[in-house]
Amino acid sequence: MMIMGHRGAKALEPENTLLSIRRAMEIGVDAVEIDVYLTKDKEVVIIHDSTVDRTTNGKGPIGSYTLEEIKKLDAGKGEKIPTLEEVIEFVKDKVRLIIELKEEGTEDKVVELIKRYNMFDSAYIISFWHMLVKKIKEMDSRIKTGVLLVGCPVDACMARSASADALVMNYAFVNKELVDKAHQEGLKVFIWNIDDWDMLRPYVDMGVDGIGSNDPRILVEYFKSV
Repeated sequence: MMIMGHRGAKALEPENTLLSIRRAMEIGVDAVEIDVYLTKDKEVVIIHDSTVDRTTNGKGPIGSYTLEEIKKLDAGKGEKIPTLEEVIEFVKDKVRLIIELKEEGTEDKVVELIKRYNMFDSAYIISFWHMLVKKIKEMDSRIKTGVLLVGCPVDACMARSASADALVMNYAFVNKELVDKAHQEGLKVFIWNIDDWDMLRPYVDMGVDGIGSNDPRILVEYFKSV
């Protein structure tokens, strides 16, 4: 069972910052999930929304900022928006990295970094844009991928249409039948995000392969107790 910190440790520190990622690692996660967008000068940065409004003291679309400009913003507690390369260097050989592509155009640079840092066994690239997931596999079949989904598909092998390795599902739409079908197809099932101890047991019993949480302390403490 892979324990995943959502945007680092989103419930505890400013999301998608090195501080949040560090906190998740200190808690004992197996992986951290992050989100990527491109700046105006085509640098890959870690942020969830298409604008900087919610998570920083700035205003406007990410694509309107150069990397130099976006680095001047406060992402909370004095933290800066990190680049993907900074995050890779921070976590490499420590925890796995789950990288969500938020927009088209991010895939080329993300693949370049995965290859440069030889993270074929320690990273997943995931997206709601399933065509991007398929493109990633076409670029390099060694890269592990997952398709994001809110909803319960009729056939788990829909992920195979994108040549994906995993279904990355909202937990509310996951049941044992889906998990079993996915496993029969050779797919892993990761779910997001459970922040309540009392909700964990059914999903553990289903045999999901990974669980994400905004407060990964809950997951770590649960698995220590069983």
